[in-house]
Amino acid sequence: MPTIHLTTFIAAPVERVFDLSRSIELHRKSMSHTGEEAVAGTTSGLLDLNDTVTWKAKHLMKTRYMKVTISAMSRPLTFTDEMVKGDLRSMKHEHHFKQIDNGTLMIDVFQFESPYGFIGSALNKLFLSKYFAKLLAQRNEFLRQCAETDKWKFVLMNSNV
Repeated sequence: MPTIHLTTFIAAPVERVFDLSRSIELHRKSMSHTGEEAVAGTTSGLLDLNDTVTWKAKHLMKTRYMKVTISAMSRPLTFTDEMVKGDLRSMKHEHHFKQIDNGTLMIDVFQFESPYGFIGSALNKLFLSKYFAKLLAQRNEFLRQCAETDKWKFVLMNSNV
């Protein structure tokens, strides 16, 4: 199963970064290039333990749906979202947050498995791992820019924190 591991430094308090990471609005804006939107379950605000959300977005030239659930959470240190239904065989995204002297280390551990056996494994290595790593890096950069400026106030004030 491919695993993507990203560490992002954000010059902001851990609680702010944790809450921005759970924000439906921030996720939607960070993935605007895919037309991503929450269409079922929790469709606004901050995701919490046992919440589900179904995302609709255009990836790889096709409109796709993915239903995820927040399967674990320990505020403000970690939460995990896992695919319940979607095009992948499986997907698990662990979000970890560590307060350091001058900000927060945000650590993503993203595991996925494509369907289609051997062909899916080849796609993972040749293409999908790079595709998902790029999406995560774009999202993290958007989140970092929001957390380090006053933009975070607008996002969290509109997320019913």
